[in-house]
Amino acid sequence: MANADHVHTRSPAGSTGPDRSSPPDLADLAADARRLADAAPGRVLLGLAGPPGAGKSTLARALVAELGADAAYLPLDGFHLSNAQLERLGLASRKGSEPSFDVHGYVALLRRVLGETGRDVYVPDYDRTLHEPVAARHVVAPGARLVLTEGNYLACDLPGWRDARELMAACWYVEAPGAVRHERLVERHAAGGRTPDEARAWVVGNDGPNGELVETSRGRCDRIVSTIGMDMFKYRP
Repeated sequence: MANADHVHTRSPAGSTGPDRSSPPDLADLAADARRLADAAPGRVLLGLAGPPGAGKSTLARALVAELGADAAYLPLDGFHLSNAQLERLGLASRKGSEPSFDVHGYVALLRRVLGETGRDVYVPDYDRTLHEPVAARHVVAPGARLVLTEGNYLACDLPGWRDARELMAACWYVEAPGAVRHERLVERHAAGGRTPDEARAWVVGNDGPNGELVETSRGRCDRIVSTIGMDMFKYRP
């Protein structure tokens, strides 16, 4: 499938070169991200949006590893509502859906990261063993010029998410074929403790509709990045 791999630059806003279609290359993407940071006087947020299972977190971590101390990682997954709050709100069966995230807390942290550049800013993440968000899993150090933030809904044209999108210097849409995403998600949920049947049912009933919503935000992103064939999995923790 190597001939189907591509990176498209979609618009001048947040883009780094002319329209192109070529095999994805992590080093090239990292160089483009670095140029984005170098073009700004202060710290820059680069968003990675896309449907569940597209490879957003793997790509974000790979870019941070490639860029070194100049970059930091800020995942939306740290803003999952806790299981207790999901139960209270009747959202336990919709974990991962748009309303199951604390979008206003996420936006507040993005603003802190942009404004508080002289101190460590701690960043939460989601623990797939505990199945709960965990505080201070990552840190944005003062030397980080570029912060990679990734999550499903970053480019959605919805309250709260619009504020997040406006804070980003650019947002790239990460995608992979539906069958590939389905397989990745089933494996993820099975690794998290679900039976194979439960994992498949969750992907169809929950991740699928969530992905359909995310796909409506594709046109609000500056660039489309396919993760198929990209050499980034060596960075997987």
